[in-house]
Amino acid sequence: MKLNVTPLKIPEVLLIDVPCVQDHRGYFFESWQQQKYLPHMSCEKPFVQDNVSYSVNNVLRGLHFQHPHGQGKLITVLKGVVVDVAVDVRHGSGTFGQHIMVTLDSQKPQQLFIPEGFAHGFLVTSADCVFHYKCTDFYTPACEHTVLWDDPSLNIAWPFKNIVVSPKDALGLPLSEIPQSYLPVWSKK
Repeated sequence: MKLNVTPLKIPEVLLIDVPCVQDHRGYFFESWQQQKYLPHMSCEKPFVQDNVSYSVNNVLRGLHFQHPHGQGKLITVLKGVVVDVAVDVRHGSGTFGQHIMVTLDSQKPQQLFIPEGFAHGFLVTSADCVFHYKCTDFYTPACEHTVLWDDPSLNIAWPFKNIVVSPKDALGLPLSEIPQSYLPVWSKK
């Protein structure tokens, strides 16, 4: 089955409608198949790590990025609904500081591909959520940076007011206060 891939407002970020077979027993879909996916992605490195997180309603995780050791991510919500956000943090990019916001729902098989150079976060809008993402580099704590989830300059319209964040995420910095040396550099490919 063929993937339906839609470039979003920032065209490197892709929304992927995943072919899914459903019947009275449930459903089946391929969440990754290299030959089908790679022609659509600006993936410079292979996927090397898979992560799964479980979160409850109103939990926001993010906005995280790594530099160096940037991570491209292929995101799938396995249970529940999230509002997923990608912020362009590539210094010199024409879309620097702009964001993409999409709703991902496990009842509608879709994925989001976010290439390296973007901060990423998500907010759980269902009772709970199981969130899966493939990464193109290993998690490297010394290279992780956090953009403040409610940075007013980003103008992200999170749909809830009573958001729950970790102490680490609460200490994120506005994008304008993150040293330029911590930011990936945009390059025309």
